[in-house]
Amino acid sequence: MDSNTSNVWLVLKLAIKTLSSSRDRSEVIDALKTIKRFLGGTENPVPVKEREEFAETHFSRFLQFLAANLNRDWLELLTTDEQKEFLDALFLQGPADQAFLVLLDAIISASHSPSFSLMKCSCILEMFLRHGRMIELLWEVCQKPAKSDLLLWDMLLTKIISVPDHLANKLKQDNKAIFYPQNYFPLLGEAVVKVLQKIWEALRGEKDCSVTFISHLLGKICIQGHGEAVLSVLVPHLATSTQSDFIWQRICWRLVENIPDRWLEGVISGLVQMVPGPEALSQLLGNLASKNKKAHFVLTQKLLLLQYKHKTSVLHNTLGYFAMDHSRRPLLIQVLKDLLGTWGNSSAVKHSPVEQQVYVSKAILISLAHLKDEEVKEHRQALITLVMEGVQCHLDNNIPRIRRLGMIVAECVSSRIDPGGKQLKFQYEEDEETKELLSLLTLPSSQSEKVSSQDSRTVHTSTLPEIDKKEDEQPSAKHQPLKTEGSDSELDSDDDLTPYDMSGDKELKKSKAPAYVIDCIEALVTSEDPDKIEATLTILESMIRKNTAAVKEVSIELAKVLIHLEDKFSIDGFLRLRQRAMVAVTVVDTIHVTQYLTTEFYAVNYSVRQRLDMLDVLVLAAQELSQPASPTGLQTPTDESRTQPCIQLICSTNTDSYTSSKTQHWRKVIEQRIESKTRRFSKGPLRPQPVAMPSRFNSVAGYFFFPLIRNYDRPQATFDLLGNDHFLLGRLVHTLAVLMMFAINTTIAIQMGKVLLDFIWALRYHSDRYVRQSILFCVSSVLLSVPSDCLLVDMSDELIEARSWLTELTEKDPDEDCRSLALQNLVLMENIRKKIEPASLTPL
Repeated sequence: MDSNTSNVWLVLKLAIKTLSSSRDRSEVIDALKTIKRFLGGTENPVPVKEREEFAETHFSRFLQFLAANLNRDWLELLTTDEQKEFLDALFLQGPADQAFLVLLDAIISASHSPSFSLMKCSCILEMFLRHGRMIELLWEVCQKPAKSDLLLWDMLLTKIISVPDHLANKLKQDNKAIFYPQNYFPLLGEAVVKVLQKIWEALRGEKDCSVTFISHLLGKICIQGHGEAVLSVLVPHLATSTQSDFIWQRICWRLVENIPDRWLEGVISGLVQMVPGPEALSQLLGNLASKNKKAHFVLTQKLLLLQYKHKTSVLHNTLGYFAMDHSRRPLLIQVLKDLLGTWGNSSAVKHSPVEQQVYVSKAILISLAHLKDEEVKEHRQALITLVMEGVQCHLDNNIPRIRRLGMIVAECVSSRIDPGGKQLKFQYEEDEETKELLSLLTLPSSQSEKVSSQDSRTVHTSTLPEIDKKEDEQPSAKHQPLKTEGSDSELDSDDDLTPYDMSGDKELKKSKAPAYVIDCIEALVTSEDPDKIEATLTILESMIRKNTAAVKEVSIELAKVLIHLEDKFSIDGFLRLRQRAMVAVTVVDTIHVTQYLTTEFYAVNYSVRQRLDMLDVLVLAAQELSQPASPTGLQTPTDESRTQPCIQLICSTNTDSYTSSKTQHWRKVIEQRIESKTRRFSKGPLRPQPVAMPSRFNSVAGYFFFPLIRNYDRPQATFDLLGNDHFLLGRLVHTLAVLMMFAINTTIAIQMGKVLLDFIWALRYHSDRYVRQSILFCVSSVLLSVPSDCLLVDMSDELIEARSWLTELTEKDPDEDCRSLALQNLVLMENIRKKIEPASLTPL
């Protein structure tokens, strides 16, 4: 043994000396041939013991010598074919792990980039990958006992994954396409597939192999963000192989079980996203969720409750995985309870993004579709309790989308839990999201085939909301009248009679409309005749605008009556008529009525609806006052119909009452079409220039604005703006922003802007998203209404603080709309700054 060892060392020492000093071509070739004999595959191979000694002890040293001496002068002695036969073969035929480590170390340690030796090593590494040497490397490691050399394992894992990074850092623009991450990692995935195929063949031949190194490699690839490239190659092959082969299933189970916990999340997340269905996921993971705590946490908590950017297929795969095996069905029930608990948590509904709540709602509906009838009966009471807690907090929310989510989930859960009893029914607008949510109650065909026909039929019939039976059923035969020949009904037929033309008839009014304002007040207060009240409301607005002197004497009393007036008789257009009358009396006697409304807004014994009506009236009156007046001094109803409000009111009215106001007149539509298709070579002004006139809102803007801020922080017995009345607070802030917009070009706009910024600064971190959206609208209104010069001179400190706050919102606010509004405000600030800076630099 000693003689063999000394012989190998002497031969290697002589070859290194020859290659280092000789420039004779024949001597160099003979030295390389001598070394190549230790790798086998030649005509005169050395004994086996010498080959083993060379591979274990001297191979890596000799490769390090070659990599360090790869220069142009030395390689010019060999032709291209001789380089491939004697030099490149040494890297491509020996132990793959040693050759790979030596090549990569030589590339990393290269001092000059690029250089001849660096390019040569990168070319050899490219051949190493293309000739499938990575497969041999992985297979060699898998044939050794698990974790036989931890230091070598860690080194190989790090080097294999970092190949694209090292080559990109060294080669830069000369980098080769095979080393790009999008090309390298799929190639690595194919190598893993072929190694797993070798392991399967070895296990069938009753040979021992280990997949631990492949497990560690897969985990580290996924944790570094390249899992999609590898799993896109690996998962289809594994999903196909595990369908009918138990050995492949055992290989996959061991593959994921041996992944360390610190890397397990990335692998499981990638598998859940890549698998074609829950059946494939069940074959790949087995009962990993029951055996491994980390996998249990990822599948039951991370993918369902903490992350929400995944596609709906991830929910189908995860929840279907729990339902595929009877041993995992308790996890499905526990997950459903956790989902309903999170869905019904008032704090989560208030602070979490809407997208996350939609994601959780989808998971709940998919879980319901997987439940069996006996499981529903067993856990019925617990599910009902969780649902009823969540419905209330959803219906109390200010966001319509969240309220609709609560309605849909509550309806579906109630119909699934108690299909034959009383069920929750809501009215909501159906859109694409609603249809998608309702469709989740039906299992996909690929999953329903796995369920027994009886269970599948139960799920499909009990999860869908019951369809109301038709009430207009035909009467039975015994209740139908008998027809006889020559009956009186045929003789008395009136088919031949000509009907009267009643198109010009008018409905007779039973009650006469009042002639004076005081009579209108008396009718609204004391009358119980619906026709008289309707007639009074119909003519009240025009009467107020025509009799301004009489109205000013009773304006406060009339406003009080209109605020407290209720629609007892379901009068058509009641809310619209009452609102127009209140706006008219506010415009006629602006100061007194505005003072009354702003004071009563904070008074006790008013409902939320009445306070919202006060805010709407103030906004509409301010809008009318801010617009140019008609020649008579007051805006007539005809003028008002031509200038519809440009703001969105919370106050809802009958749908029919708005149909006529929202529909464009046919003549205007035709004129627009003609104008768009008419070609003119020149044209003068289409309309006369507007006549400049003072704004009526200029002198009364303060009466609208400042009293509304006065008592916002004082809780009352019936409402608390800083407490639970978030919607009313958001509506108040929105009203102040609109009033600020109407105060543009007024003398008091600067003072209003300062006060408004101070007011919203105390509310800027409010928990309700609607309030935050209204606050951001206030910032926009100040930036647009206050002159730019005054913004930087009088409000510079406020703007600096607002800018930092807006920057924080764009990064940390959970609501997407708030982030968007904050970004728009930052852009608006930047545009104002750019607009002012050139003006300040202009020479006088």
